[in-house]
Amino acid sequence: MKYFLLLFFPILLSANLTFAVNHNKELALLESLDIESSFIYDDEMNNMITNNSTNERRSFYFKTMSEAHLFIPAIKSILAEYKVPKEFLYLAMVESNFSNRVHSDKSASGLWQFMPQTAGKYKLKIDDYVDERRDIFKSTKAAAKYLSSLHKIFGKWYLAAIAYNCGSGKLVDAIKEAGTDDLTVLLDEDKKYISKESRDFMRKIIALAIIGRDENFLLDGKNEHLLNRAIANPISTVKLASGESLHRVSKMLGMPIEDLQKLNRHLKHDFTPPNRGEYDIYIPYMKLSDFKQRYKKQPVQYTYKVYTVVKGDNLSYLCQKYNVSPKTLLDLNKLKNARLKPKQKILIPVMKNQETLSAKKTPATNTTNYYQVKKGDSLESISKACKISVQNLKLKNNLHSNMLKIGARLKLHE
Repeated sequence: MKYFLLLFFPILLSANLTFAVNHNKELALLESLDIESSFIYDDEMNNMITNNSTNERRSFYFKTMSEAHLFIPAIKSILAEYKVPKEFLYLAMVESNFSNRVHSDKSASGLWQFMPQTAGKYKLKIDDYVDERRDIFKSTKAAAKYLSSLHKIFGKWYLAAIAYNCGSGKLVDAIKEAGTDDLTVLLDEDKKYISKESRDFMRKIIALAIIGRDENFLLDGKNEHLLNRAIANPISTVKLASGESLHRVSKMLGMPIEDLQKLNRHLKHDFTPPNRGEYDIYIPYMKLSDFKQRYKKQPVQYTYKVYTVVKGDNLSYLCQKYNVSPKTLLDLNKLKNARLKPKQKILIPVMKNQETLSAKKTPATNTTNYYQVKKGDSLESISKACKISVQNLKLKNNLHSNMLKIGARLKLHE
């Protein structure tokens, strides 16, 4: 019996010590989010922890964390800079699984799933060339600022997280109805003061944060490297010239274009925004020295125009208007055929300064045989610019009045 106890006592002692260490970490985690320690016994949350411990969920957890190995230090560093609890790393994991290309049915996008209106409030640009909700650094800074502002309003970090998900107004109403801002009460499954999505959202963040601090969970999966992930940022910010191609940079750095695109999902195309001067992109830190040695700005032969198709457009017309071959437009836009739909976005390569020169020319030089009606046009103005009589314009286009529809194509010559 003594031999038996001597053999198993170290194992039992180790297990108890590990339990005590993990338990203290869990309590510290709750405290950092301003949550009462009793919440550690919340049944719904503990069910989530148990479910995440299955082999399938465990594999998914480690896969997600490993694929985001470049993002995580950057997120941690920015959260620390804005004095936001590091546990909000898992808010991004709940929102997007650390994917900066996720786009929801409700128009939310990026790591932090910003809606366009909130993105605009925090100066994240969204246009034909960029969507900075997918920018790792800019979106994380915006999220940190947003969470900080919610913390100032509600005074507790767990309330900031709930408001991030359901909105400040709904949370204010929920607190008023519940008569308290206590987390256990707000998450009551019977009273339903806040939506099921928001109740689960808060519990998922806590559950994932607890798992992320559990040494047994990480070591058992042979992923102990996740315990000591460096805070140093493995991503570097560099500036590219306006209209610079990511493909050229990837070849210069000797890295797959897919890896470079993964870091730069905020670019909607393979190039930086034209006509904006320099623009930031991200590269692995290990490639920074190569970039400094090899990157030299080169005159950009082409800039790229994002053209919105209007009724009456066809591929032949656009090719003629911008002096580009059909194959180029088909390949560049990955079109399977030449059919175009109104409001469709088409990427068009334009020779440098071509657009500036075109703007100075009269409408007659835009096309040889056709003219597309623009806002403010009249038969008289088109007649003068294109050197064709109003009568001929009407005859060639079977017009019975002087009324013109914006976007219509008028035949000028046979």
